Amino acid sequence: MLNQKSKTQPREPLQLLSYNKYVTTRVGIISLVGFSMAGFSLLLQFLNYGAISILNQKQLALVQLSSGETISARAVDPGQRSDEVIRKFISDTFIKMFNWDGIVQVFNEKGEPITKQDTGVEVGKINNKSNSRVTSKAYDAAFALSENGGFRAAFLKKLASITPTSIFNGDTQVSLIPRFISQPRQLRDGKWEIDFIGTLVTFERSDNSGKGITFNKTITLSSISNPEYIPANTSELAKKIYATRRAGLEITEIVDLDLGKRK
Repeated sequence: MLNQKSKTQPREPLQLLSYNKYVTTRVGIISLVGFSMAGFSLLLQFLNYGAISILNQKQLALVQLSSGETISARAVDPGQRSDEVIRKFISDTFIKMFNWDGIVQVFNEKGEPITKQDTGVEVGKINNKSNSRVTSKAYDAAFALSENGGFRAAFLKKLASITPTSIFNGDTQVSLIPRFISQPRQLRDGKWEIDFIGTLVTFERSDNSGKGITFNKTITLSSISNPEYIPANTSELAKKIYATRRAGLEITEIVDLDLGKRK
């Protein structure tokens, strides 16, 4: 009887997804599902990051002021200003600068408000014939103008030249009536241009009907840094300057509105 020795064949190692090799359907499905889940998870992470970034930009926070008032605030870039802030800054500045009623309000020793005649602030003359004073309110509001190139000082002299001297004895009042303030046009980062359309109406004691002239200007303004905290021992003049510029903006140019440039 012949003894036959069984020869065992060496087993080949399992190779997954190798060239010219085959795997079971179950293993392929598991691999495909695992790869799909990994891709889906990565996509969710990208979407989540994008959503968080958008929320961080639009997130509102409640901020309590030193007066106790609570307001809503949103974090922005240091040089960024919203359209609402820019338009309010221009409106407030021009109304204060061109409303001349010839009176000021001061406080007595008891802290009670007292209304008195405004004597104005000397700012110098453009020529020997022009007035050299502007109203106290206009002087304070003019701190919203840039000091670069002597712009604020030159503007105040021009403002004095068109301010009637009868303002300071109560015979004349001038009111600015805003009619339209455009949306700001961004020129570059931290710099904008805006149009102001209004009417300057002059009222005389002898004629209260009022005489109006057009007041149409294009204003250029830039973002600035303003102190967040003002020490208690700061001078009254400095406090007025900081209060006028607390919006973080300053006016760098004021010219007559030219609608032809908009075409």
